[in-house]
Amino acid sequence: MVEVVVFHHGLGVTPGVLELAETLRASGHVVHVPDLYDGQVFSELSAGVAHAQSVGFGALVGRGVAAAQAWPSEVVYLGMSLGVLPAQQLAQTRAGARGAVLLYSFVPPSEFSESWPGSVPVQIHGMDADPYFAGDGDIDAARAFMADASDAELFVYSGAGHLFADSSSSDFDAAAAAQLTERVLTMLAALE
Repeated sequence: MVEVVVFHHGLGVTPGVLELAETLRASGHVVHVPDLYDGQVFSELSAGVAHAQSVGFGALVGRGVAAAQAWPSEVVYLGMSLGVLPAQQLAQTRAGARGAVLLYSFVPPSEFSESWPGSVPVQIHGMDADPYFAGDGDIDAARAFMADASDAELFVYSGAGHLFADSSSSDFDAAAAAQLTERVLTMLAALE
């Protein structure tokens, strides 16, 4: 059993976010899903991003970091797009982190600390034609990171969907989502 903190993407805590959390629970893991949006859920990513901008990305990261204090530090942080920000910050800076799973986004580690902690394994997942992951340069940052990383995996899927593993998103890709889920469960099993 591994304890996992799941940080949602820009749409909020959607049914697809909850479904992934439930899949992890069904495999025997303890899963927490803090709500950085205080219950607001959006159907369009542009509306969710506008909400995030109005709250402030720094404030949302702060909410995520504060929420994580309710649980032990020995957890895996799983972030989805916007949720990668608090997940990655905590994985890099909170002592005891067991791992990180970063979906749809990646930030150069220098944003949070001098380097990625070698004791924290990480998986990064994104699509090769996603306008955010590929178009905004996250894939390039992930590839540069991989050149020096010791316990890291980068999984690039074929397609243009951003939230491709969220079954409630119009970006959903069942085959890629199944592969992603299998890879995440394999990582968690290795940490047990």
